[in-house]
Amino acid sequence: MGADEQPSPTRKRDREEEGEDLSDGGAAEKRPRAEGASLLGLATYEDEDEDEAARGHANGRRAVEPDEEEDDDEEDDVRRAPERRPRQAELRRDCPYLDTVNRQVLDFDFEKFCSISLSNLNVYACLVCGKYFQGRGLKSHAYTHSLEAGHHVFINLQTEKAYCLPDGYEINDPSLEDIRHVLNPRFTKEQVLNLDKNKQWSRALDGSNYLPGMVGLNNIKETDFVNVTIQSLMRVTPLRNFFLIPENYQHRKSPLVHRFGELTRKIWHARNFKGQVSPHEFLQAVMKASDKRFQIGVQSDPVEFMSWLLNTLHAKLKSSKKKNRSIIHDCFQGELEVVKEVHRKHIMEKREDGDEPNGEAGSVVGTADGIVTETSKVPFLMLGLDLPPPPLFKDAMEKNIIPQVPLFNILKKFDGETVTEVVRPSIARMRYRVTRLPKYLILHMRRFTKNNFFVEKNPTLVNFPVKNLELKDYIPLPKPKENHKLRSKYDLIANIVHDGKPGEGCYRVFVQRKSEEAWYEMQDLHVTETLPQMVALSETYMQIYEQHE
Repeated sequence: MGADEQPSPTRKRDREEEGEDLSDGGAAEKRPRAEGASLLGLATYEDEDEDEAARGHANGRRAVEPDEEEDDDEEDDVRRAPERRPRQAELRRDCPYLDTVNRQVLDFDFEKFCSISLSNLNVYACLVCGKYFQGRGLKSHAYTHSLEAGHHVFINLQTEKAYCLPDGYEINDPSLEDIRHVLNPRFTKEQVLNLDKNKQWSRALDGSNYLPGMVGLNNIKETDFVNVTIQSLMRVTPLRNFFLIPENYQHRKSPLVHRFGELTRKIWHARNFKGQVSPHEFLQAVMKASDKRFQIGVQSDPVEFMSWLLNTLHAKLKSSKKKNRSIIHDCFQGELEVVKEVHRKHIMEKREDGDEPNGEAGSVVGTADGIVTETSKVPFLMLGLDLPPPPLFKDAMEKNIIPQVPLFNILKKFDGETVTEVVRPSIARMRYRVTRLPKYLILHMRRFTKNNFFVEKNPTLVNFPVKNLELKDYIPLPKPKENHKLRSKYDLIANIVHDGKPGEGCYRVFVQRKSEEAWYEMQDLHVTETLPQMVALSETYMQIYEQHE
């Protein structure tokens, strides 16, 4: 027998029957082969050939002999090509592996990427260990995992269909419905309308209770500024109701809109497996949409983030350029009348630099003493309030008294008479008057001032009412149209607070639960009930007020 030849299985069997001792002979046969040639493939036994042939016939192609297979590689590739078409999986209800499904390890909050190939196409979740794998074909990562780990039940994260691998049949069993609801929470219009009447607690898998809509958000790394913003916006009923029903924005292409909608549905879902949500996918969409202006691991300002988020969502949701309307503007947009007094020489300097005056609709009036007055109407989504400067010196008790100021004092900025001096973009005197109030009024206190060296924080406490903020008593408001009532009363629904030093510290938020009119303090994963009196005792940074109906 030559060095490159291999004993056929039939000859081996004949020699065994004749009683030959093959142990040494086998070794003798192996030695010259090791010296003369590289290792060849294992011998193919007849019964394996029969299995291969049967498999070939089952797949609609003829069985191929091993020798022929080596010669006709190209033909074989052509014959295999049709196999890659999507095949109709068998539908079965009697899967024996359903008891291996482990709901404790399932977490659909993270990005839907295969844990091996990092691809987001055709991803399946293993319902036994919770990992994500791509595909379910013979050479796919999910198929390999099912053989290596002995995990057999998988769910497609896109279509929500469950499959048993390596057998390949689709599982049709109602016991997996709760997993589908966690993967993609759904709400009917009736459920959405009744959300604020629901007083029922939900139970997580670990036995802990949670309130739908009052769940903690995971702080991935210095992302508390995102968490407090999301928790505040979840109290804005029309915005929440809009995002709870995906049909409202299904034709929008922006990933940010869809991720925000998913996060809204997860926060308000009553059948979650755990009492908290991780905003991981939303944060990835934020990083991409903001060109890493806001990112994981870098502390940012919730006022900046709120402003960016509302403007970006509006731009992605608006119906058309002419109408320029969206759910964001319906909820938050008001209008200011701005009277700007600029000295004529500043205008001339500006024009020499190539800057033209603002393009807002308005009028320009010149006066004798060289001061030019510009009046314009400007839309706003939030109003910034200036705090009085804190005292520089300690008092007799050798302590810095933390000053307090009523909200009504700092609201005088918008009475149309109080002058605010601005330096940028040019020195001017400004007067502001509210001409249209929004349904939801966002106020932010300018606590942080930046100079060339460092950021300073103003510790002044603001005294504000939690209920019945009546604006018409403090700022002049436009007269309502005929048959319309002036709605100027507001209730607080969210209050964001900053604790600690500027540039460091952390953010927490007080929010109201409408069904019981109770207040909750939220800081990342911690959710605790608190008294309404406690809400007003902290260094408030941003507030959302809701207009009385």
